[in-house]
Amino acid sequence: MLKTNCNGEIWCVTQPDHGAVAGYLAAHWGNSDLLAPGNFAHSPDAERLRAEVVFAIANHDNGWWEWEAAPEFDGIDGLPLDLTDVLGDQQASMDRWRWGVPRFADTHPYASLLMSWHAYWLYAQRADEENDPAFAHPLFSTERAPLDGQALQQAESFLAELRQLQQRLMKPVLDDPATSHWMQPDHLWPHVRLLQVLDSLSLWMCSGLIPGDDGRRGGPGQHAVTFHDVPTSNWHNRVDLSVSPIDAGRASIEPYPFDQDELVVHLPLKRFSRAIEKTANPALHWAAQPTQIVEFTFCRI
Repeated sequence: MLKTNCNGEIWCVTQPDHGAVAGYLAAHWGNSDLLAPGNFAHSPDAERLRAEVVFAIANHDNGWWEWEAAPEFDGIDGLPLDLTDVLGDQQASMDRWRWGVPRFADTHPYASLLMSWHAYWLYAQRADEENDPAFAHPLFSTERAPLDGQALQQAESFLAELRQLQQRLMKPVLDDPATSHWMQPDHLWPHVRLLQVLDSLSLWMCSGLIPGDDGRRGGPGQHAVTFHDVPTSNWHNRVDLSVSPIDAGRASIEPYPFDQDELVVHLPLKRFSRAIEKTANPALHWAAQPTQIVEFTFCRI
């Protein structure tokens, strides 16, 4: 659950809804300046590859499905716990990936592989000194201390698990003559990075987790942010993507990445007053609150 203070309210966005927003952005990503997924290198069936990448981005947080269906509730505000509260247990956080990454392994191995790399770089950036800065997740754009002690041991073990799982996920993709080229770095790496970028762009709209260019974290979509190493025509041609709020519910992006000059995003959320009245049954109180749709529009400068 993504919980954010916004204009005197608490906005709550579920992880599945955040993922769906990222998938929507992925489905509209691509124009003459920044190519759509599936087109970063030659592919005989680019649309099939594009669909697989969009599927991965839309479902990258599927390991949270079960938790969101029956969330734990905060004893202070009576609402579901925030993502940052749940992530305090590193081993439990890794378990979300252990469930989510292989969920579609039989039907969407390439999508599962992209999810595995997404999980991998979230931990490798703090556990492995020899990591590639091109895959630094924007969540960590401010300096974070490296892991040590038991946390480092857990992370190293988890990264080894992911590497083994990746070998299993790669096999059916490589064994199929129609998809074996998907594993070429010129295809794989821009898709891994695009998942990171669109996860972050969705988080920027849905929460205050992504730090702004000034290092501070604010309400949803309310601060300027720059995403680095965004692939344009291929993996070797990458740019910085600058996102700047214009007014409430509108922001510009440069260079502009979408297939519509103004892309309207519908964000499902539940809104609560900060003066929340405690109830004996928070799950019932949560279920009774209507889901609302907030519109957010990305514009060309």
